[in-house]
Amino acid sequence: MTPSDKGRLEVFLEGEKIFDRKEAGAFPDLSKVNELKMTIAEKLFELEEA
Repeated sequence: MTPSDKGRLEVFLEGEKIFDRKEAGAFPDLSKVNELKMTIAEKLFELEEA
């Protein structure tokens, strides 16, 4: 996660932006947070498998 100026929040995973508060227009709600967690967990699982 990369906090930036003016409350901007961007979440990158291996260089790919998976969330941008400015583009979304709001902070992530609980369902979006869970989606982000699953995306990160899946990527970590793939890395462990390799």
